[in-house]
Amino acid sequence: MDLRQLRYFVAIFESGTLSNAADNLRIAASALSHHLANLESELGVKLFYRKPRGMAPTAAGHRLHEHAKLILKTLAAAEADLREAGGEISGDVSIGMAYSAVKAIGVDLARRVLQDFPRLELALTESLSGTTLMNLLASDVDIALVYNPPLDPSLRTQPILEERMVLVGKREIIGEDKGPITFEELLKLPIILLRQGVSARAILDDINLLKKIEKSAKLQMNSIQAIAGSLEAGLGCVIGTKLFMQDQLAKGTVHFRPIVEPELSRTLYMCELTSRPPTFALEAVRNLALELIEEAVNDGRWEAKLVLKKRRNLRQPDRRGT
Repeated sequence: MDLRQLRYFVAIFESGTLSNAADNLRIAASALSHHLANLESELGVKLFYRKPRGMAPTAAGHRLHEHAKLILKTLAAAEADLREAGGEISGDVSIGMAYSAVKAIGVDLARRVLQDFPRLELALTESLSGTTLMNLLASDVDIALVYNPPLDPSLRTQPILEERMVLVGKREIIGEDKGPITFEELLKLPIILLRQGVSARAILDDINLLKKIEKSAKLQMNSIQAIAGSLEAGLGCVIGTKLFMQDQLAKGTVHFRPIVEPELSRTLYMCELTSRPPTFALEAVRNLALELIEEAVNDGRWEAKLVLKKRRNLRQPDRRGT
């Protein structure tokens, strides 16, 4: 199996037909069919079901596509990284962020990349923390900022900050009092739960407390906008952070109460795939994101406690003589 076969396979997989793939690759369909047959023979598995109007991938085809995407993406990153090793940082980097991270540093990150690394192409994706993790595992993003990721040998993780959770809702639901509310008391309220896909632990650190919340939740939603609208409509309350519902709290349509006995928290991690080697461009974006997170916490825009280890402040590296 060689890289050309992988590129041809991916083209067939993503275009759905031999003819479309051949047009995109600008080679004869017969030659493409020949390479596919050789690949299937070499691997000893069928990669596609041949249908009158296209090619449907088999289970083996889906598995190979996951591997091929990562291999080709890593190769392209390595080529770009080494080709530009002696000059200005360039290349493509995609970063996925949970909603709170985008609120705190998303615009600043985009601005700084344009300012400090004009030849670097940044793709920023916002999603719920569980979906962001799935995007990383599928190699759709290079770096992911997610809450409480599961232990996984395929992930390289670094804890960054810890946030204290609060209860947010209309006063007639969570009470006029601005004082704390106990965990047992909030379980009696109409809780709206933010679903997190493969990583439900993104809501808070303690999985046992999370199970109690899930059991008592009246609504479960995958939409930030739907939750915000439901809070303002008085349909329930949500366990989150002040940053999470910052706009609604600023308008005064809802208010918050600290949670005690016990306090609830969650930890933000920076995650990468262990199989993905670092590049100059990826390192630049990673360090810039960490720098902006530190600034947001230190100046009070992000109410959290930093837990990341002391790091060297990395600006655009001077690689002369290296």
